[in-house]
Amino acid sequence: MNKVFKYIVIDILRNKTVLFYTLFLFVVSFTLFSFEENTAKGLLSLLNIILFIVPLISIIFSTIYIYNCSEFIELLICQPLKRKYIWLSLFNGLAVSLSFAFLIGCGITILIYEPTATGMIMILTGCLLSVIFVAISMLGTVSTRDKAKGIGKAILLWLYFALIFDGLVLFLLFQFSEYPLEKLMMVISGFNPIDLSRITVLLRLDVSALMGYTGAVFKDFFGTTFGFIISLFVLALWVIIPLIISTKKFQTKDL
Repeated sequence: MNKVFKYIVIDILRNKTVLFYTLFLFVVSFTLFSFEENTAKGLLSLLNIILFIVPLISIIFSTIYIYNCSEFIELLICQPLKRKYIWLSLFNGLAVSLSFAFLIGCGITILIYEPTATGMIMILTGCLLSVIFVAISMLGTVSTRDKAKGIGKAILLWLYFALIFDGLVLFLLFQFSEYPLEKLMMVISGFNPIDLSRITVLLRLDVSALMGYTGAVFKDFFGTTFGFIISLFVLALWVIIPLIISTKKFQTKDL
C-alpha cells in the first residue's frame, strides 16, 4: 500500500498541470498581498480565489487522473492486493499531492503576510476543500464508466456547489422572507462545503457585521470555539462519507 501511495504522489507532483496549478496559486496570492496595504483585504480577495479555483482543480484533475489510471488500477487488482487498499492509496495520493500543491502555492504566502490564527484557518480550509473534492470526484468516477460523462458530472457538481446552491438558498430566503430562517440557514450551510468554509473564514475576518442580523446569528455560533469544531467536523464528514461510499462501490465494481 505504501509503495502504491508513493508512486501516485511522485507521479502527480511531476504532472505539469499540478505544477502550473501550484505556480498559479503562488503568483495570484503573492500579487494580491503585494497590491493591498491591508493584509486582511488581501486575505479576503484570496479567499474568493480559493473557494472557486481549489475545488474546481481538485475535482476535475482527480476525475481525469483516475480515468487515465484505469489500466494501472486493473493491473494492481490482478496483484495480491485488496481493492480497499488500492482505492485508499489512490485517494491518499491525490489528497496529499493536491494539498501539498495548495500549501506551496498559497500557504507560504499566507504565512509570510498573515501569520495569524485567521491565516492558519484559511490554510486549513484550503487543504480540507482539496481533500473534500478529491473524495467527491472519486465517488463520481466509480459510479460512471464513461470518461466524458464522468468529467461532465464533475463539472456539474462543482457548478452546483460553487454557484447553483447559493442561488437556491437565495430563492428560499426570498420566498420565505417573512419567517425567521437564520437558524435554518446554519443547518443548510452544512450541506455545502464551500459555503461552510466561506462562513468559517469570513467570521474570523470580522466582516459578519456586513451580513446584518443573519451574520450576527452565524457569529454567535460559528464564531465560537464549539462552532468552529462543529464546522471542522462537518467538513470532515464531507471527506469520510463520499470516501466510504466510493470504497464500497469499488470493492464490488465489475471492471
